[in-house]
Amino acid sequence: MSDSKAQHVDRQKYRNTLVRGAWLFSTILLVSACASYYQKNFNFNNEFERGDLQQALTTLEKNSKQEQGRARFLYMVNNGLLLSILGRYEQSNEYFEKAFLFGEDYHINYLNEAASYFTNPTITTYHGEDHEHLMVLYFKAINYLKMNQHEEALVECRRLSIRLNQLSDKYSAEEKYQRDAFINTLMGIVYQSDNDYNNAFIAYRNAVEIYENDYAKMFGMQVPQQLKYDLINTAYWTGFQDEAEQYKEKFGLQDYTPVKPDAELVFFWHNGLGPVKNEWSVNFVIDPVGNNGVVFTNPELGLAFPFQLEEDDHKKQSDLKKLQVFRVAFPRYVERSVYYNTGTVQLDSNTYTLELAEDINKVAFYSLKKRMMQEFSKGLLRAAMKKVTEQSVRKEDEGLGAVLGLVNAMTEKADTRNWQTLPHSIYYTRVPLKEGANTVTLTLKADEQHSTSHNFTYKVQKGQTLFHTFSSLESTNAPYRYY
Repeated sequence: MSDSKAQHVDRQKYRNTLVRGAWLFSTILLVSACASYYQKNFNFNNEFERGDLQQALTTLEKNSKQEQGRARFLYMVNNGLLLSILGRYEQSNEYFEKAFLFGEDYHINYLNEAASYFTNPTITTYHGEDHEHLMVLYFKAINYLKMNQHEEALVECRRLSIRLNQLSDKYSAEEKYQRDAFINTLMGIVYQSDNDYNNAFIAYRNAVEIYENDYAKMFGMQVPQQLKYDLINTAYWTGFQDEAEQYKEKFGLQDYTPVKPDAELVFFWHNGLGPVKNEWSVNFVIDPVGNNGVVFTNPELGLAFPFQLEEDDHKKQSDLKKLQVFRVAFPRYVERSVYYNTGTVQLDSNTYTLELAEDINKVAFYSLKKRMMQEFSKGLLRAAMKKVTEQSVRKEDEGLGAVLGLVNAMTEKADTRNWQTLPHSIYYTRVPLKEGANTVTLTLKADEQHSTSHNFTYKVQKGQTLFHTFSSLESTNAPYRYY
């Protein structure tokens, strides 16, 4: 056999090997590509949702390798939240501290970021959403308060203040999630429990301003009535008499007189489960414009994204213009609608309504909506780079190019990772207690025919503030709502 024939055979064998390998790779991808992050962790999610918390913890422990993986932030926060619900607060905070430090030390891996444009964003390390990082410190502070470690809780408040300032610096545009009313409310509650009425007043005042100016527009939420009382109380106890009177008039509470009870209970209700990220796809048409540009358009959604190519990159432009229609995957949230709609806490003959303070579901939806243009741009760039590479390979080898096209289709995937054990929404109320034993009744209602009640007894000393959280994990069977 001549050298040229031998080389031809070797090249053919090499090409066939590549094709078989590519087909094998695509087959593997076919099995896993459609699975969302929720589906890949179905056993844990299913156990958590049905309230089998110990089994859910066991499932997490079996997957301890995830702590070093690309979704390690989610592994940490899932452990932290689950241990908190189980009452193992110290262990919970160990995981939450790891999650906090991860957020502080996170650095973009630019090599993985670049590679994601030829595969999908799931090969990058999940950093976490802005509201998820705030929730880490919320749960950490609550854990400390339950352990009666107020100084440690105040440290978390200072961390929260820094994080909120970072959010404000990060986003300069209006109507973006850059301030959190509930987190400011929590800071006020912690300061008040430590008798630091001045800092509590400042935090409450900030919270009211954010509810009125941000949350009302973005989430349709109003200032909780309890927050109004807390603001007036701390203004009065700080000696800001004029401010107290101004807020009494503003809120229509002219007849209200601040009174310090023997002790207090701050009750937080974590209602339902937050949204799950899923995937949706959009078909785009490529229209050439000018000498070195293309526009990706979707008439149904009214979307148009121009891409300008380098002037000297005529070959890439020519290849790209030959592509007419292709699919791009994007993330979207799926709501898990709550089962219970209202909650009250009763002590003796007095009833205290649990008021909505944070709608995590709406925060998540709103935040993703505001950055969808960025998601569209990244997704289109990813799809375009894949297609151009595919076209180039097809010119050299049609079979291998076809396989690469299949691989590209299989790897076109949105990032569906998010903190899926967070509550749907957070409610709270403040209950005055008498020194000694107090028995309160929590009543949750789905409607007039369906409700449930739980009794709790607290033994409290004079001047003490107790903290309690109750998590209801139920969701309805109503159709999911998509963004």
